[in-house]
Amino acid sequence: MNSASLILQLDRFGKTLPSLVHDIPIADARWKPPDNAWSILEVVRHLLDEELEDFRVRLRLTLESPESEWPKIDPQGWATKRKYNQADLQDSAQRFGAERAANVKWLRSLSPETEWSTARPHPKFGPIHAGDLLAAWAAHDALHLRQISKRLFQLAQRDAGKYSVRYAGEWTA
Repeated sequence: MNSASLILQLDRFGKTLPSLVHDIPIADARWKPPDNAWSILEVVRHLLDEELEDFRVRLRLTLESPESEWPKIDPQGWATKRKYNQADLQDSAQRFGAERAANVKWLRSLSPETEWSTARPHPKFGPIHAGDLLAAWAAHDALHLRQISKRLFQLAQRDAGKYSVRYAGEWTA
């Protein structure tokens, strides 16, 4: 596993996300497509909560105390219960960036001899290794970057009115 590359990906996304959403008007950030998928703001808030309560916490427990239970998470439920779509976009993005920077600093402080093969059982996925968590953390960013990109594409479609975005190409992902 190339942990340094994965950590670099995490670092880059932590710096990119706040810039990506910086000037999005709040009405656009809260806009939801007809299928009621998450808005840009809900994605950003989800990423912040995952940064605070999921990946680092679970990775640290796996490395330091693999027999310990992981804290429960409820990403879908949190979106409603924590009113993600009413949050402040800029504050959420900046907090995400700050938390990510702290998490990258922690990851870079880990020993070169870190046992990425340390595992704990997961009820859905079977054994989850520390290396799985690190890789999934970076992949999780990419999934949500794709989701934000799709919202931006859909906003362009919405704002085009009677005009078409077909010249840009089809959204296929």
